[in-house]
Amino acid sequence: MSSSISYPRLNPITLLSRIQILLSSSTSHSLSTKPKKPVSHLDSKTFDLNTVTETLSCYSSDWKRALEFFNWVETDCNITHTTETYNRLIDILGKFFEFDVSWGLIHKMRTNPISIPNHTTFRIMFKRYVSAHLVNEAVSTFDRLEEFNLKDETSYCNLIDSLCEYKHVIEAHDLCFGSNKDLAFNGCRVNDTKIHNMILRGWFKIGWWGKCREFWEDMDKNGVHKDLHSYSIYMDILCKSGKPWKAVKLYKEMKGKGMKLDVVAYNTVIRAIGLSEGVDFAIRVYKEMRELGCEPNIVTCNIVIKHLCDNGRMREAYAMFNQLSKRGCVPDVLTYHCFFSCLENPKEILKLFDRMIESGVRPRMDTFVMLMRKFGRWGFLRPVFTLWKKMEELGCSPDEFAYGALIDVLIQKGMFGMARMYDEEMLAKGLSAKPREELGTKLVQGECDGG
Repeated sequence: MSSSISYPRLNPITLLSRIQILLSSSTSHSLSTKPKKPVSHLDSKTFDLNTVTETLSCYSSDWKRALEFFNWVETDCNITHTTETYNRLIDILGKFFEFDVSWGLIHKMRTNPISIPNHTTFRIMFKRYVSAHLVNEAVSTFDRLEEFNLKDETSYCNLIDSLCEYKHVIEAHDLCFGSNKDLAFNGCRVNDTKIHNMILRGWFKIGWWGKCREFWEDMDKNGVHKDLHSYSIYMDILCKSGKPWKAVKLYKEMKGKGMKLDVVAYNTVIRAIGLSEGVDFAIRVYKEMRELGCEPNIVTCNIVIKHLCDNGRMREAYAMFNQLSKRGCVPDVLTYHCFFSCLENPKEILKLFDRMIESGVRPRMDTFVMLMRKFGRWGFLRPVFTLWKKMEELGCSPDEFAYGALIDVLIQKGMFGMARMYDEEMLAKGLSAKPREELGTKLVQGECDGG
């Protein structure tokens, strides 16, 4: 049974300050060689579990520190972990293929009523197994779910969705429609439309456009009902396969059939019509959806802002950006990405980056990577280190892509000693480093391959 526990939503700045205190406290604790008494001012009354979950996210690229922090919070701060905090740690562990540790935590979860494994727990396990291309292990996990009373349609769909998300749609198709489907899943019955939508999206993920069209036509031949989600997926397929005008044509067909579009469908249409007919037509559809009573969400606004930025209409993009809160939409990190991808003035970018943090929007790791690579291409080293320092201040643990972006800039500037230092630091964290001839790592890689 899923946990229904909810936590009060903190002001982003308050949350960030609490995270920073937790990070600094756990770091000083882990570095100490002497046993410490529990820190009296850090307890369950001071820090709610939402803060703990967010702090774990800061260690998403360092599973050992994440696990150490998780245990420290429980022992020194007297905080009892819930299903949510366990799930966050299991996700981090799975990223580094620490599946034995993950299963140990899952069994531990069963000892406390507020941390019982739920569908999300095993959705994470499916996702991490499949992303590591361990399909058989993911299927075996599904087979084990009877002991958790979770072997049901939801888990089945989570497995199929994970296979499709991580480009194992051929295996997903075989499990759903192959000759052994009943044997493998004990006749687990699922909604036909839902499963077909997942498989359609799976073919989309691997870019097999011909197979997408074939599967779309087969749905009609096999009498599978196509819902609004089906049409939204196929419009996205047409858009991403370089045929946005066909997506617009399908949209017009849907209107002709009297189908009422939701915000997800409109988002796809606005993206497609902006690419095929221009940003002004996209804005026209945006206004149309509002007039029909379908309120845009932040994704809708981001799509329009992206179209404006891509067309060099920055003043209009900023105007819409500044009006978002009045329209009931809170800017997210992708809103800022729209501007970061198009701006060409380093000072303007850093100013907007500071505005993002001050507003309580936490940058993602790919935010740092995108900007560091952009500054690197322009030959600017100082803003790269500014971002690296800000990453540390926010408690973000850099991943291999962040290290790669920094090392590439240092090599470009001829700073091989410092580049080698960061390369070694990355390897010490268990992150994968790409071979670099300038640092002598190409030879090492060759030796390893040769056995």
